[in-house]
Amino acid sequence: MRTFYGAEKKECAFWLSPANPVSIDQEDISENTDGSSLNLPSGPGAHAHHIYNRINISSSMHRTPVTTFRDGWFAMKTYDYIIIGTGSGLALADAILQEKDRVKIAVIDKDTPGGICLTRACIPSKILLYPAELVRLFERSSEFGIHVDKITLDFSGVMQRMRDLIGEDISGIRESLESLESIDYYKYPAEFSGPYTMNVGTETITAKTIFLCTGSKPSIPPIKGLDQLPYQTTDTLLALDSCPKRLAIVGGGYIAAEYGHFFSAMGSAVTIIGRNPQFIPEEEPEISALAMEMLGDHITILTNHEVREAGTGEAGTVLLNAVDRTSGKSVRIESDMILIATGRSSNSDILHPERSGVKVDRHGWIIVDEHLQTTQPGIWAFGDANGRYLFKNVANYEASVVYRNALHGAGEKVDYTGVPHAVFTSPEIASAGLSEKEAIARYGRDNILVGVARYLDTAKGLAIGAKREFAKIIVERSSRSIIGAHIIGPEASILIQELVYFISNSSHTVDEVSSLFHIHPALSEVIQDACQNLMSADQYHHVMKEHFGLLVPE
Repeated sequence: MRTFYGAEKKECAFWLSPANPVSIDQEDISENTDGSSLNLPSGPGAHAHHIYNRINISSSMHRTPVTTFRDGWFAMKTYDYIIIGTGSGLALADAILQEKDRVKIAVIDKDTPGGICLTRACIPSKILLYPAELVRLFERSSEFGIHVDKITLDFSGVMQRMRDLIGEDISGIRESLESLESIDYYKYPAEFSGPYTMNVGTETITAKTIFLCTGSKPSIPPIKGLDQLPYQTTDTLLALDSCPKRLAIVGGGYIAAEYGHFFSAMGSAVTIIGRNPQFIPEEEPEISALAMEMLGDHITILTNHEVREAGTGEAGTVLLNAVDRTSGKSVRIESDMILIATGRSSNSDILHPERSGVKVDRHGWIIVDEHLQTTQPGIWAFGDANGRYLFKNVANYEASVVYRNALHGAGEKVDYTGVPHAVFTSPEIASAGLSEKEAIARYGRDNILVGVARYLDTAKGLAIGAKREFAKIIVERSSRSIIGAHIIGPEASILIQELVYFISNSSHTVDEVSSLFHIHPALSEVIQDACQNLMSADQYHHVMKEHFGLLVPE
């Protein structure tokens, strides 16, 4: 027997078997809204959704999921919406619940609720990185006339503080999901079984509108012997309570840069092995070069090296064999722990979206149009699921676009102009808009200007002892619009925000930034100085080489 709740305490009870028709307790059925008696379908093929839709429901009540039956047997639950993922998908759920009084939503997440950002990425890593910043500052204290005899680190305490802080938010999200009458919260993997139909746990559910905000997972490279060894990923290392003496990080991108900074500040001897010739290859080459030089004071960084094999050494250590991709020379790295930080990959192998007519690209990312709708109408994908920008700020933006398009037919196109990002390493890095290479490809070498300024040339930069850090601005010559910005140095993630507005609004010019009041003395003056110090790309390269000691590839 399965019970469905209607208005107030009214209920319909269904007894199911192949031999028996659906029987209903008539006392608990309300009249039709027009006052006439309710005509009920009978027999094994009766549909519960038909019955449900004809029960008079108070506007103060929440809808229940509709369950349909075939040949007298339970078939599936029908929802108004299905949301897979509890990261930015919850922002969408919240918007729907605020707008609609009577709605039923299935929210599915096989992992800890809150999404990747809260549970194992952006937020916990930044909580960990703040103590690392303090360690590096204390190490420089003698430059400012402050002498610290010894820094005592409590790694377990640092890790527990992180877990306590995110745990509060996770608990609040879980409590809300489990208590809201409008939401059925499924804590199991979901996979499509057909168009608009999913299997989750022991249930089969369906909805005409489905939102895929499934996140991503760590990408594991095909290294010989790695599957025979214990290794860490960003999904697992947050459970650590002891700091490894030696840590090898496979991967040379932003994850390696951030966690390399953290573990080295905590006392680990860190070696980063990156396959790309450029450290943090997403950034401007000269910014990556300076980051590698400054971070290299604390970490061994190998670029253009591919890890080919992993094995065990004496006393339980881990051995990695890496090969220089140019010379072919082998390097052996011995460590106590391996962190795999080679990027993120799609979760579509779990979801099987192709069963619902949703196409994916060759990497498994869900294909969406400019409105973020998939190849199956009514199914939408945003955040990491579509593989466009694996940033939380983008996922939140995309959730708002999907809300307006899916629920209101707005036909809004996504616009990624000016998407900012930051790398919270030492030194901090932030970027938005086009790189210099992209700007030249789009506008031509003679049609761009580059502005640059050093922190050291501002009063605040001098005060905090910033020596080589700088800001770079890219401008389209004829319109004088800012089309790109790249910063390396203290508070880069904050300084970039002023420029995001101008990059996103091309009607505003670099001259407006120059003429705006900037607090003196403050680090924001480095932005103003860069906007006032424009030059050709060739002149910029000369300045970087002769005055900054950094080569910019042509």
